[in-house]
Amino acid sequence: MFGFYFSFSSLCGPRPAFFLRYNRETMVPHLTTALNGPLLELEQRILDAMPRIEYWLRTQWLEHGTPFYASVDLRNAGFKLAPVDTNLFPGGFNNLNAEFLPLCVQATMTAVEKLCPEARNLLLVPENHTRNLFYLRNVARLAQILKLAGLNVRIGSLIPDLAGPTQLDLGDGQTLTVEPLIRLPGGRRIGVAGFDPCAILLNNDLSAGVPDILKGIEQNIMPPLHAGWATRRKSHHFAAYQHVADEFAQLIGIDPWLIDPYFDQCGKIDFQARQGEDCLAEKVGNMLEKIRVKYAEYGIDQPPFVIVKADAGTYGMGIMTVKSPDDVRELNRKQRNKMAVGKEGIEVSEVLIQEGVYTFESINGAVAEPVVYMLDHFVVGGFYRVHTGRGADENLNSPGMHFVPLAFDSACQLPDRGLNPDASPNRFYAYGVIARLAMLAASVELEEIQKEINGQSTPS
Repeated sequence: MFGFYFSFSSLCGPRPAFFLRYNRETMVPHLTTALNGPLLELEQRILDAMPRIEYWLRTQWLEHGTPFYASVDLRNAGFKLAPVDTNLFPGGFNNLNAEFLPLCVQATMTAVEKLCPEARNLLLVPENHTRNLFYLRNVARLAQILKLAGLNVRIGSLIPDLAGPTQLDLGDGQTLTVEPLIRLPGGRRIGVAGFDPCAILLNNDLSAGVPDILKGIEQNIMPPLHAGWATRRKSHHFAAYQHVADEFAQLIGIDPWLIDPYFDQCGKIDFQARQGEDCLAEKVGNMLEKIRVKYAEYGIDQPPFVIVKADAGTYGMGIMTVKSPDDVRELNRKQRNKMAVGKEGIEVSEVLIQEGVYTFESINGAVAEPVVYMLDHFVVGGFYRVHTGRGADENLNSPGMHFVPLAFDSACQLPDRGLNPDASPNRFYAYGVIARLAMLAASVELEEIQKEINGQSTPS
């Protein structure tokens, strides 16, 4: 293990600890920092241990199946680099650097060969966001990647009142055709009119539950239905990640807290009826105290905070920053209403209580956080989520955000040991390692869910 002393008060005052500047010729983001201790030492450990890390990850992928794709939100606090969310139905492929399209295609070929090697026709099932042009551009980019990987691709929509093939204008010169999803003759397969796919790729996180049309079909569904938010819980994911982080920390000789946020879970919450407040406030208080102990250990002169968010769901809904147990008890009516409902209008009754991780990265004065994308177990790109109206301790996945692609000097898996640990290929390598740990945790998590499903379906 290693330790170090670090005080933010002398370094940054009211300004973020580091900022991003752009090389005007290459438009490659470079992270400039005054840090010479905490994160640099962590990154150096990761860089020095690269052969061990890659060997260890290869052995892990031999033991665990890989989700088809994922995106991981990371927070870089200078003293800590950790995932704060893992999405197994990622949108935003349109925000990736187009230069890495060949890498996406190659990784897709590998993923398809592993999960459904006989696949020739593939059906892509998206969210029902026909008015969200940014999301539709993501679907178009996904379809492009799949087609370049050698697949015939059609888009089958779950929109109930979709009468027939419908062409959508994406507002950037592109169009996208979506078609009604139907049961094919025999009732055990789904597709669209005149198209019988070998496999189904979901880009719909099933927040509202699993539609009947997706149940009981014989085609391979990627990711599996139990990867959706109707089944999955963030608390289960971070429990799996905790085990992965502990093993990884032992591998490279670090304190696992440096890459792993504390978490807890509170069920039976009713924000509108103010039920479960005492349970939530107590757990928030306990976590804040745990963080204070760690901050004292590492000499971090910043106030700890906690993120409370829905234990299932995406799109940054049902989430708030908390710095005191009183913040939970003193929610006003508007705040309670905001926390009470998630995506698809689903009532929030279970919440994840997660250690808040600062992000001291910014672009042109706006707070930023990296989001890393993976296909199979390969890092294929990412972007910075940027928000001009949010602080370093707030959720950035909210209206007003924009995206800046990570234009790597080289791929995330090509670090340069001859450069400093904070040089862009090395920092992005560190990001890719932590994101792959989260992907591995998702693999373990899905395996555990599948075991529970098999146990429930096994006759006694």
